[in-house]
Amino acid sequence: MGCCDKDPGFLASLGTAFEMAAVEKVEEQLASLRIAKRSAPSEEPAYLLDIDLSRPAQSENSRFVAVSCSNKSIRVYNRETLHFLREYSSHPGILSGVRFARACDNTVFSACSDGTVKCWDVRSATQKPVQVFSGYPSNVFISFDVNCSDLIICAGTEKVEQDTFLVFWDARGLTDCASSAKEPLGVYSESHNDDITKICFHPVEPNLVVSGSTDGLVNVFDINKDNEDDALISTCNSDSSVSFIGWSGRDYKQVYCLTHDEGFCWWDTAQLDTEEPITLLRVLDVRDSVCAENRSLHYMVGGLYHEKAEKLFLIGGTSTGNIHLISCGTEGLSLVGTLGGGHSATVRSFCWNLADESLLTGGEDAQLLLWKPRAVERSLTKKASLKIASSVQKRVRVHNSSLKSRKK
Repeated sequence: MGCCDKDPGFLASLGTAFEMAAVEKVEEQLASLRIAKRSAPSEEPAYLLDIDLSRPAQSENSRFVAVSCSNKSIRVYNRETLHFLREYSSHPGILSGVRFARACDNTVFSACSDGTVKCWDVRSATQKPVQVFSGYPSNVFISFDVNCSDLIICAGTEKVEQDTFLVFWDARGLTDCASSAKEPLGVYSESHNDDITKICFHPVEPNLVVSGSTDGLVNVFDINKDNEDDALISTCNSDSSVSFIGWSGRDYKQVYCLTHDEGFCWWDTAQLDTEEPITLLRVLDVRDSVCAENRSLHYMVGGLYHEKAEKLFLIGGTSTGNIHLISCGTEGLSLVGTLGGGHSATVRSFCWNLADESLLTGGEDAQLLLWKPRAVERSLTKKASLKIASSVQKRVRVHNSSLKSRKK
């Protein structure tokens, strides 16, 4: 064999060695995480459902954390200290997430079941949004996202009668006059036939968006196309109600989803025009695949593509607050490590900041935690269980069947 010949077996072994080293690196990072800060208890404890970090300028650190809560409020915290800054509570319906703008770290968006997406300036304590994006009269929004160029907002609706919509707005030209609500650019109405539970724009390509629904379909669209039929690039079927979707892979050409019965599907859209199968992995129940022996995985929270490790990871947990990190490979799933001693109840949300390897988590114990490598928690007060009584539980996770399907 010449020095320039490539042995496929040798190259495969190199790839496997790199993957193992990457997972070991992440495992070390996870093992070093300690609780650095806890948010102070709120006067009105609520589930912390979604977390987002403001995007910093290149020379700055992220300054803000926004959290959507089950009491229909958005809370804003200082990113480093978790000091509470302000709360926006003028929401008549259930919130479906929070998203910071990429270019302006004081601008945060929220979508509500009242058929609006609101834009807030976190520097302002007023309860008046900077801008309101209104949907059509029957719209009940349960998912949304903002594209990477901050130009387009998309929200997904519940099914009303026979209709379910992806609604789009032009996000440019935010004004100080919230009285003039922005009307939609248009809708997609043919590609899903049930509640659209998740929407996720591509991290780099502003024209690509993926949507997931209780109809089991995960659809990828190119919104630069003139109509919905042409825009629909691919349709993947998870065969179950979709609870989370995301992009992965070196060029973010892969999409994946979690389902409400704790399944996992992973597809490679780069294979659409080839003879190769697009399905990379399908797992009917992640709990059985990863922790079948001791049943210590109760639910899945979401996923994250780790750019440095070039690896997809999933986040799951237990009803007592333990957090599991799970590695994804085409051969299957494996448990990387567990974080314990932080939360005392189900974890609902997380935000992993790869820039400084820190992790933010929120849960049903009403706690927001900041985990950092080798941190020392400087708190004199002992953590108390703040799990909210079941009598005040609200419909905050769409069609959540994980408890019903949990194996004994």
